[in-house]
Amino acid sequence: MEPRSSQGRHAQAQPFQDEPGDDPARPSSRDMSGFAPEGDDATIIVADPRWRGVVRGIEPLLRRVARAAGGGETAPTIVLDDDRAVRTLNHRHRDRNKPTNVLTFMPIAPGHGGDIVLARGVVQREARAMGRPVRDHLVHLVVHGILHLAGHDHHEVGEARRMEMAEAWILGRLGVPNPWKSAARGRDL
Repeated sequence: MEPRSSQGRHAQAQPFQDEPGDDPARPSSRDMSGFAPEGDDATIIVADPRWRGVVRGIEPLLRRVARAAGGGETAPTIVLDDDRAVRTLNHRHRDRNKPTNVLTFMPIAPGHGGDIVLARGVVQREARAMGRPVRDHLVHLVVHGILHLAGHDHHEVGEARRMEMAEAWILGRLGVPNPWKSAARGRDL
């Protein structure tokens, strides 16, 4: 397993390459192969039941998010856990002894879509600090994790911008405001 975190721009990954003529804001089927087609829903594991009190209807919501962000053969597993569990994973796999909002684990075998693990407390604190609904922030982080599984990354400035544009396009399809725009100023943050 190779974890990635959305915090910081130093995750290791293969860079995303646009094909000539591609709209960089719209992920192509090539970009999203391997994830959540209509008949193959993501597996949702609510390891910390307090998530259900934070976001209503969380399992069907996240299956819908995975379908909107996907289009391939194998759906990811999305694990909703607490800060302590994510801190343990972050320490074990990234040698960082602190919780992070989301960890993405690449597929370990054919037919496995990879894992996305989210820390409830971190996600709630970040949403509150940004003045965003927890639901919208959670949806954004799941889309972010799915894009990592599809090979996107944010290690370099150009990669980060392409990933942000793909996130914004998918979030728009889901009715979630673009987290990269300031609603008050209407420009990039």
